[in-house]
Amino acid sequence: MKIELGEWPVTGNAVDLTGVELAIEARGLVKRFDGFTAVDGVDISVPKGAIYGILGPNGAGKTTTLRMLLGIIDPDQGYRRVLGAERPTDVARRIGYLPEERGLYPAMKAYEAIGFLAALRGVPLKEGRRKGRELLEAHGLGYAADRQIRQMSKGMAQTVQLLGTLVHEPDLVVFDEPFSGLDALNQGKLERMIRDLAARGTTVIFSTHVIAHAERLCDQVAIIAGGKVPFAGPVDVARDRLRPQVRLETRAQDGPWRAALPADARHEGAFWHFTLPETGVEPLLRALIEGDAGILSLSIERAGLHDAFVAIAGEAAAKALEESAGEAK
Repeated sequence: MKIELGEWPVTGNAVDLTGVELAIEARGLVKRFDGFTAVDGVDISVPKGAIYGILGPNGAGKTTTLRMLLGIIDPDQGYRRVLGAERPTDVARRIGYLPEERGLYPAMKAYEAIGFLAALRGVPLKEGRRKGRELLEAHGLGYAADRQIRQMSKGMAQTVQLLGTLVHEPDLVVFDEPFSGLDALNQGKLERMIRDLAARGTTVIFSTHVIAHAERLCDQVAIIAGGKVPFAGPVDVARDRLRPQVRLETRAQDGPWRAALPADARHEGAFWHFTLPETGVEPLLRALIEGDAGILSLSIERAGLHDAFVAIAGEAAAKALEESAGEAK
């Protein structure tokens, strides 16, 4: 049984991106505020058309990293290239950005707010307002197009701002904690929207402190803790930092096949639990069959992204991540 690492070319734990067209490339980004180093040598490579997550607890440096990538603030050290430009502001009209701090003019009508955000990206105001009505209709909010933002629920207002982020059809979309404050229904809608964007070739990068979102959506992730990125690459490669776990049930309780089980094997109830040997599952199966173990069931479970995060970033960062997720509920 072969354990696949995914579609990205991999050498050891490093990802070979030779020949891969990048939407974002950053090397050695450093940012300090009043003597405090918020981001400390971050390297990130985001392939064009990928869904890329920046995963870490609150205060890890996620927002500062995104703002440097967007050119909102400049790094103290390092460089970044976004959509081929060394100055991100030169390609601002090709980028959609949804900041963590949401904000719309409360007196504006929904379609006007979208049109206004479109105008900031170079779309004529009249065209932006027309597109605003179309987008609201397409996302089930056509009835609220003429409603003022102050008259809308929080979830509706967030949807309006999200549509304003996408109205100019950007090549790159950057979301900072996009799921924060959304109920389960609207989280599901946003996940579908992100997948649809990627299916159309749009590059999506978002920050999150919720592992489930990154695991469900992302092709690649950067794990960030304390302003550093100890891992950046495909989710599958992160998970494969830990060997898969085997769950085995046999008819026989003892026999020569027991010698084939690794040293960490433990017997709990009717099952054996152990780490998959580096030699793979084939020699193990051969020993079980030849030793008349009587295999009733055998399952191999790869490590989840949570376990990978603990292994890569450490227990303290994992605890901070869980606390961040708890605070957001």
